[in-house]
Amino acid sequence: MLAHPTLDKLNAMGLTGMAKAFHDLITHGESEQLSHAEWLGLLLDREWSSRHDRKLATRLRFAKLRHHAVPEDVDYRSERGLDRALFMKLIAGDWIDAHDNLAICGHSGVGKSWLACALGHKACRDDRSVLYQRVPRLFANLALAHGDGRYARLQRTLGHVQLLILDDWGLEPLNEQARHDLLEILEDRYGRRSTIITSQLPVSAWHDFIGHPTYADAILDRLVHNAHRIDLSGDSLRRNQPRKS
Repeated sequence: MLAHPTLDKLNAMGLTGMAKAFHDLITHGESEQLSHAEWLGLLLDREWSSRHDRKLATRLRFAKLRHHAVPEDVDYRSERGLDRALFMKLIAGDWIDAHDNLAICGHSGVGKSWLACALGHKACRDDRSVLYQRVPRLFANLALAHGDGRYARLQRTLGHVQLLILDDWGLEPLNEQARHDLLEILEDRYGRRSTIITSQLPVSAWHDFIGHPTYADAILDRLVHNAHRIDLSGDSLRRNQPRKS
């Protein structure tokens, strides 16, 4: 069999996973031990894995997750009130299919952002589009976008991504423009997409934080009533991390 022309054709068709598997089989002499069906199955498996890995890498680059967090590394032993059964259900992702939201609240350092990023990583692995945004930086970026023509495109991205992570909600007061922008984002997403919000403020304090009763009612109606909740407690986990010398 002419190996090199076959490799050239596989690479020319974009079948790089199959090409690598074909090269490995020829190089290591394993092809003689396989039936035709096994040979073809191995090539297809390698191509599927290669495409899956490339797609996952693309989704993770777009998501820009703050932490390299995965569900397999979640610490359920720390005394912070994390309900393992609930979090396992969230990892499964049915709530994203149902277009529900999630609020993760607790003091600084208890792992809110890390847990949100772990769920975001799992959503990427499940072939869902994810985008991470820190709320203070998001509103600053939206304010600039109003003046440079990017606002409509940015709003479309925020509205259409399947899982939007809004981290550090409640750190800075909202001005009139920020309240309006947030309502527009949530209106586009309500009943169509899912949102994770992390906050040091309990959900009961969000209405006062928004600072305008009419906007607060509208925003929370689209955000909270169909939201799962994780309320974390305890000391900061950062205190237990070793210091870098």
